[in-house]
Amino acid sequence: MADMLVKLYQLPDIGGRLAALREQRIEIRRALPAEGPVLSDWVGRHFSAAWANGCAAALVQRPITCFLAVEHGPGPTAPAGTYDLPAETLVGFACYDVASRGMFGPTGVDPACRGRGVGAALLVATLRAMADEGYMYAVIGWVGPVEFYARTVGAMLIPDSEPAGFRGPLRGD
Repeated sequence: MADMLVKLYQLPDIGGRLAALREQRIEIRRALPAEGPVLSDWVGRHFSAAWANGCAAALVQRPITCFLAVEHGPGPTAPAGTYDLPAETLVGFACYDVASRGMFGPTGVDPACRGRGVGAALLVATLRAMADEGYMYAVIGWVGPVEFYARTVGAMLIPDSEPAGFRGPLRGD
């Protein structure tokens, strides 16, 4: 799979995407360090152990380089205390600066939530965070859905970029 390049100075507006998700009770936000065990378990079950490790790496960076899509459940009718908050269900994630500086990924959305705009919002929010940190371009590594990235953020294929700087898995035996 090839890599793609994105101009971070020409990203689409994210306001409409976030508003549409709010209507579905979905929020895009940065992950919190304490959410690491739940995030790693979820990503490992839905995607791969390698991607779960990438999320763990994103959680120890400052700022944290992992964004989450969470669906808010109905809250208690009468909260018992300040911290009696509605549950959030993880439905997607996106990371950057994990495989290499300036790289977007890994990213994934629960198959049951695909087609609702979650992946596009995660993509744009994460790339905007990269732009806010001073990046001019981002590389999307080992792209699967080329058309999605081209349509959503104008990403372009990088010729002869396979396998780029990626290596096989490190083994300790």
